[in-house]
Amino acid sequence: MEDTYEETNKDTEVAPALIAVHPTQKSVALAIGSDLRVFDLLKDSAVSLVDDSSESLHKDSIRAIRYGASGKLFVSAGDDKLVKIWSAESWRCISTVCSEKRVTAVAISNDGSFVCFADKFGVVWVVDVEGFDGNQVSANKKAAPMLSHYCSIITSLEFSPDGRFFISADRDFKIRVNVFPKKPLDGAHEIQSFALGHTEFVSCLAFVCTQEFPQGFLVSGSGDSTVRLWEISSGSLLDTCDIREKAGLLEFKGIEEEWSAAVTDISTIPDSTLVAVAVQSLQGILLLRCDLSAQTLNVAKVVTIKGDTFIPTSLSTSVSSGLLWMVIGASHLGDGESPSLARVRVISDFKETGPDVQQGPTLLEDNETPGGEKLLKKLQGRVSIDEKVFATTAEALKTSMSKLLIKKQYYSTEKREFRKRGRNDKKLKQ
Repeated sequence: MEDTYEETNKDTEVAPALIAVHPTQKSVALAIGSDLRVFDLLKDSAVSLVDDSSESLHKDSIRAIRYGASGKLFVSAGDDKLVKIWSAESWRCISTVCSEKRVTAVAISNDGSFVCFADKFGVVWVVDVEGFDGNQVSANKKAAPMLSHYCSIITSLEFSPDGRFFISADRDFKIRVNVFPKKPLDGAHEIQSFALGHTEFVSCLAFVCTQEFPQGFLVSGSGDSTVRLWEISSGSLLDTCDIREKAGLLEFKGIEEEWSAAVTDISTIPDSTLVAVAVQSLQGILLLRCDLSAQTLNVAKVVTIKGDTFIPTSLSTSVSSGLLWMVIGASHLGDGESPSLARVRVISDFKETGPDVQQGPTLLEDNETPGGEKLLKKLQGRVSIDEKVFATTAEALKTSMSKLLIKKQYYSTEKREFRKRGRNDKKLKQ
């Protein structure tokens, strides 16, 4: 019944454009629809992906992309139920894993030995990739179930900075902290804590770390218009930052605009306690400052992007550069024949001098973006794009997020009752 419903509503969904940056900014990857685009910043050229598997490239919208901590592996996955593991050096697909359901999130263990992915039934799967050779295709492996959120869509997966904990978040407001086992293929059976406090879907997770606090603290974004700070070993909520007032979104009221202040993505700024936040109706980003000693979270600055309709759908930073990469774009727009378009912007100069971050940040012009025109042409689909395209994109993404994540609007009352009557466990009892 679940698959039937998904298939009949599939044409109305759009997938947001995603961006990921290599940890040392050797390359930048962008996914939009089923298209995976990569630009090599060291060679200053577009990358040609090599996939010799029987399931070549992706056939449907990509919902998750991720570089490993070492930068050797890259993973892409999505609605075609394929998880593709790439060498981020040769850009050859070294393994393709088939999922039973559509994939919603991916993560790579800190040592690069395991790839984890979550499906729409709330199951997290794990694949052993230790010893994979980036120049040679490995035999496609089967994934093993590791843990489950019991039929709740998992929205984000993260490993703690020390690799000890594995964190998963879902659309039912929960954040679960699991002890990552020594033998993940046998399952993750030890739950460290639950971080509970959000009142709507949890959309994204990230860690803030410094030299004084190497274990870091978890930050989470949600459809309840808050970013929250957590101590994960106990699951304690340390602070809550309501972003609606600072983002200028308090005027949104009523049913249609109920989710206009949903937090869509979070990215921590390397070598700082700043957190960049993308909000569903904000033309720009919010910068939050995390005081790790006081264990507080506050809005430092609103960075407005003027001149074009740019509401980021995805954020990413590298460890080495201190640049924040942003993208807006969506699949399944237009006539379906033209290539999907995205818009990439970059922010630099993140300085923490003064309470309001007055020194910077700076929005780079297109000609100042690393990779310049070559990169923009590869990742965006073309160099210059009509602003009206992204006004349409922002509206389409707002509707898409509601359908994907907001459980109480996912089915009508009549459809819920129909589904209850058709449940297999009810049939067995009869």
